[in-house]
Amino acid sequence: MKIIVLAGGYSNERDVSLCSGASVCKALRERGHQAYLLDAFMGLEYDPDKLEEVFDLPGGGLEIAAGIQVTEPDLDALWASRPGDSKSYLGPNVLALCSMADITFMALHGSLGENGKLQATFDVLGIRYTGPNSLGCALSMDKGVTKEIFKMQGVPTPDGTHLFRKDKGRTLESLGFRLPVVVKPCSGGSSIGVHIVHTEEEYKAAIEASFRKEDEVVIEPFIDGREYACGIFEGKALPLVEIVPKDGFFDYVNKYQLGGASEICPAQSLTAEQTEQIQKAGEMAYNALRLDVYSRADFIVDNQTGEFYCLEVNSLPGMTSASLLPKAAKAAGYEYGEFCELIIQKSIEARYQ
Repeated sequence: MKIIVLAGGYSNERDVSLCSGASVCKALRERGHQAYLLDAFMGLEYDPDKLEEVFDLPGGGLEIAAGIQVTEPDLDALWASRPGDSKSYLGPNVLALCSMADITFMALHGSLGENGKLQATFDVLGIRYTGPNSLGCALSMDKGVTKEIFKMQGVPTPDGTHLFRKDKGRTLESLGFRLPVVVKPCSGGSSIGVHIVHTEEEYKAAIEASFRKEDEVVIEPFIDGREYACGIFEGKALPLVEIVPKDGFFDYVNKYQLGGASEICPAQSLTAEQTEQIQKAGEMAYNALRLDVYSRADFIVDNQTGEFYCLEVNSLPGMTSASLLPKAAKAAGYEYGEFCELIIQKSIEARYQ
């Protein structure tokens, strides 16, 4: 198959996405596909009359994946580095190449890619793509909407509220919360911008920092607990992954720095009953958000009470061979390259047959 692996993009998670995309592209090329790794934001300068050649270029575009930095990327510098004065979030030839491909493998994370806008655009243009549909992506990207849906559908989730910029001066007491709390951007990912705050001063600083990233934030009570990832494939939960950060919580650094966390799959610290309950809740979350093909739900189990809560669902989770979802898939019996091909197959079956 001719496959564009779409990664990067204009997102705080672009470095992570490029690594996901490079892993997927390499695996697909090893399995005989004409796969090419394309940065959604930078695009590819190429003769429009010869774009078919791109699928046979040596290296498959893998040279653009330089690895994940410890700090999140500078998006202003990224925009300034792109030639020309286009205001589009898609670079040159992106839509044309995706249209030429048999399918586009969505390896994007964050903002454009997980918020459903690109999926909706592809639907309109008749471009085939992998992963969840536009509605599921839109619902799961907004943590405030996700929480409201979870409460309506009976998915266990922490109490919480969302705060808009115009109300940022409101006190925790007026919102019905008390310290410690978690403050996080409403539509962020990779734990970028997540703050655990224990004092009023930390709360004010977290609110200011969060509103520098977007116009809405989510506030939740802090839960001291153990974190688990529940991969979902075709509506069925995969084995759970237990996450043990080296230090603090599972933030951007611990997620992507070598040795930042231990990831145990299948999870060993839960009873069979607890595992089944969390997996069932993961499937409920997937269905409540109208997702399809695959996703990953993140849970925390309270150290004091043993209660578990779904924190969020990632519609396009990390896809390197060492990422949480592929680890869970491997524990279920799927080798990495096979799992990448299955995602393509099941995406085609879900929407294009």
